[in-house]
Amino acid sequence: MKILGISAFYHDSAAALVVDGRVVAAAQEERFSRRKGDAGYPAQAIEYCLAEAGIGLGDVDFVTFYDKPFLKFERLLETYLAFAPKGFSSFAAAMPVWIKEKLFQKGVLLKKLSALQPDFDWQKQLLFAEHHKSHAASAFYPSPFQNAVVLTMDGVGEWATTSVGIGDGADLSMVKELRFPHSLGLLYSAFTYQTGFKVNSGEYKVMGLAPYGEPEYAQTILDNLVDLKPDGTFRLDQTYFDYCTGLTMTNDKFDGLFGAPPRHPDDPLTQRDMDMAASVQAVAETIILRLTRSLAAETGAKNLCLAGGVALNCVANGKVLRDGHFDNVWIQPAAGDAGGALGAALVAYYDHLGNDRSTTAAGAPDGMSGTYLGPGYSQSEIEERLTSAGATFETLGDEALIDTVADELTKGSVVGWFQGRMEFGPRALGSRSILGDPRSPDMQRTLNMQVKRRESFRPFAPSILAEHADDYFDLGAPSPYMQFVAGVSDDHRRPPSDGDGDLEGLAKLGAVRSDIPAVTHVDHSARIQTVHAETNPRYHALLTAFQGKTGCPVLINTSFNVRGEPIVCSPEDALACFAGTDIDVLAMGNCLVRKSDAEGAKNLNIQAKKFIPD
Repeated sequence: MKILGISAFYHDSAAALVVDGRVVAAAQEERFSRRKGDAGYPAQAIEYCLAEAGIGLGDVDFVTFYDKPFLKFERLLETYLAFAPKGFSSFAAAMPVWIKEKLFQKGVLLKKLSALQPDFDWQKQLLFAEHHKSHAASAFYPSPFQNAVVLTMDGVGEWATTSVGIGDGADLSMVKELRFPHSLGLLYSAFTYQTGFKVNSGEYKVMGLAPYGEPEYAQTILDNLVDLKPDGTFRLDQTYFDYCTGLTMTNDKFDGLFGAPPRHPDDPLTQRDMDMAASVQAVAETIILRLTRSLAAETGAKNLCLAGGVALNCVANGKVLRDGHFDNVWIQPAAGDAGGALGAALVAYYDHLGNDRSTTAAGAPDGMSGTYLGPGYSQSEIEERLTSAGATFETLGDEALIDTVADELTKGSVVGWFQGRMEFGPRALGSRSILGDPRSPDMQRTLNMQVKRRESFRPFAPSILAEHADDYFDLGAPSPYMQFVAGVSDDHRRPPSDGDGDLEGLAKLGAVRSDIPAVTHVDHSARIQTVHAETNPRYHALLTAFQGKTGCPVLINTSFNVRGEPIVCSPEDALACFAGTDIDVLAMGNCLVRKSDAEGAKNLNIQAKKFIPD
């Protein structure tokens, strides 16, 4: 049984292919189109998924879309009616788009799919799953649990903004929900907007900025914006927000409450912005912990699964894990809308077709294959593409490559690491990564300013050999998908230097806080990836070699891209990023490209090529 899942037309479009309950392939459209957050129909992602399985669209039994457009349209109309006549200009702007494009998405899908397979009966075999059911399925079915509570939190689906499901074997039942406009995701996005970042993509910047501030406004939020109940349910006072009927997230009343209008994106960050970020992060954590604690008490469940965009808040996730009300916590690595494509396919397989729960492959920790579900390239194809691009490279054996790259890292080189199949989801996990030495106090600034070209305050994540994670971090559980933040252990912290304790705001950035300063945030925390030999043996081998040379089992791992660009997908993407940044060495398959050999790679003949699997 072959089922193709699709998410599209909002943000982070993606496709995923499930064969007999096993996740075979999944990828975001942005990786192929090179448009960050691409919301269009995921034609190239679909083409890739089918090619990876060696099938055509005619071999697919069902295609499932990740939400129900008519229910979304119902919510839109009811919201405008509830607030009428306020918001008429927004209504007038939205209606033509909905009537022309969004309301009849089934017709759009039928047209696109029929163009690939004209004689297929899409009227019977095109399915639609509810948005939060897709999210919940993406978290529960690939998890290692036979029984779990599934908590989904995001901006909004059709109506639901927070929902609870109960997973039991092959059954997943949605049992309760909070509805729009009362949304934790939209509350967080309101502060994303207020602090000058882009909604639906800048929320992680707010999370990274929060430790530079103090939660000065947390009680103001709870006293005025959020009516929070002991069980974590809540209502938002809509008189402070504009997202229901307007074109912005907040309004003048919101500005008055916090004493200033939204920061312009080009303006410098102030202490107020940092305090605003810290405050909404604190409130979000309070809400999430109340929700998870009440669910644990109500259900008696030992296992918790998380999905939805709010589940990408790895600081809150770490606190849920350490809170201990659930024995085990598992989070879908593609927790946002891209993961909805996978969830939609799984809803069809288990809910619509009634199949038994597939078992996890022997030795695998879960059903996500380390989330290495995107395109991969053979050694011969890598060599062919490097040659075609005019790159100077050397080809090494496996051991020589690992040893050479580890040497480069010990010398302070920045390494582009392009290996195996691309990751599905927002995190680079040692397949499309930029790597560095975490012991260097200068590496965080070097990577932010000279390679990633992004805000100086942004932290970097450590990859660590799974068997040494508890030596360096107060984690206590595997974190293969970089979904939990935990503190650096006391044994590896360093006492503050004279004057460090008096630093405020972004001035905190330069202080050395641990033996691995480049991955230690200003609050001594880190977003951790535990690297396992079972799911990524080559990356595990590199970390092992680096440890052998330095005694440190940790590397900096950040995504292989620059600010505003998607993570690289193809060899050409990687070469373009390598050529245009201060990355010193590119390790692609068993090929090594040195910036010095390519004279800055200024003359590389780089042309984007369509992915064709071997």
